[in-house]
Amino acid sequence: MRQLRVVVEAADFDVAVAFYRDVLGLVEQASFEGDGDARVVILDAGRATLELANPAQTRMIDEVEVGRSISPHIRLAFEVDDAASRTRALEAAGATVLAPPTLTPWRSLNSRLNGPAEIQLTLFEELGP
Repeated sequence: MRQLRVVVEAADFDVAVAFYRDVLGLVEQASFEGDGDARVVILDAGRATLELANPAQTRMIDEVEVGRSISPHIRLAFEVDDAASRTRALEAAGATVLAPPTLTPWRSLNSRLNGPAEIQLTLFEELGP
């Protein structure tokens, strides 16, 4: 396997691009335009992993991060250097904060947000051992 690419249809394309590229800081790798105003932008999100969790694990993570069961079927998690400041920046750019940065039992600082294109996000800052 060489790459994981998550493809999301964004009804408000310009808002989504500004949010994920300009505020969250994902680096634009490529963009393409086609007939009928077709547009796509490919953003580099760093190393990709696929995290599969059973329902009990999902509920436990929700309880730790948010205090209630809230996860959709798919949620994107981004490792950042400063979860608190990045959460504030994303909120200022239009994200809804579902839970502020919270210290987890696995020693990370995690926040939960709803972003453009109906994507639920976790920002996590690894705090080390």
